[in-house]
Amino acid sequence: MSWDARALRRIWCWAPTIMLGALLGACTTTSTSSTGGVSTNDSAFGRTTTTTTALSSDSKDRVTASDEPESTKRARVRMELASAYFGRGQLTTALDEVKLAIASDPNYAPAFNLRGLIYAGLGDDRLAEESFRHALQIDARDADTMQNYGWYLCQQKRFPEAETMFLQALSIPQYRDSPRTLLTQGVCQARAGEWTQAEGTLTRSYEIDPANPVTAVNLSEVLFHRGEYERARYYIRRVNNTSNMTNAQTLWLAARIEQRLGNRQGVQEFGSQLRSRFPQSREASAFDQGKFDE
Repeated sequence: MSWDARALRRIWCWAPTIMLGALLGACTTTSTSSTGGVSTNDSAFGRTTTTTTALSSDSKDRVTASDEPESTKRARVRMELASAYFGRGQLTTALDEVKLAIASDPNYAPAFNLRGLIYAGLGDDRLAEESFRHALQIDARDADTMQNYGWYLCQQKRFPEAETMFLQALSIPQYRDSPRTLLTQGVCQARAGEWTQAEGTLTRSYEIDPANPVTAVNLSEVLFHRGEYERARYYIRRVNNTSNMTNAQTLWLAARIEQRLGNRQGVQEFGSQLRSRFPQSREASAFDQGKFDE
């Protein structure tokens, strides 16, 4: 399966679900970081946080922005530009900025992480993998790179290696984005046909972050494939009850669940929404053709 570059560029990790396509944007993260007290931009979630300050080994003073080497500052600025271009799908321009970031600071691990995502999006598997590996050589505890590399390996159907990478990311103490990694891991397990493991992993992600509609959609899809139709209905209903979270895939999944439950009225209700709201979608076409089992 080829890498879905469009999936990388969306801000929400939104459906298509496991069987219909790829796990989307928030499942990859691009970040710029520095030595301390300086903001870190996680463009996948559109948020800014501040890194924890540390003590300098020489002066025993707190590390601040003034302690950051000029080379790293230049690399960080270039990375911010690269992340912005990457988010807009301008991969070649983003790559140019990443190259400049690396030229400024060859040991700037986030630049190699983003370089891996860009080359993956461009379909250059050799350079993508080389980039992720190099980022981890620089910073062996970079959970964001582990997350992205794991998803890349999953896209390549290298499932055991992907699982190892997800587990390593989750083992990092005080890792803040474990729900995202659990979501990605669960989708990867489902792609590998490990439905029981996928259910458990996605349930853990949902328990930590029940407000994430993507987790609910993917968990519903897994439960549907396991024949747990009532439980699948519960999770997809939570998504479809919020109009701005509903799309053709979520309505189609709901219709398929109702069809399995023998609820003809429910099937027609979701089918009508598909026809009226997403008439040109492949899901609406599948509904009209009665392809509920494909």
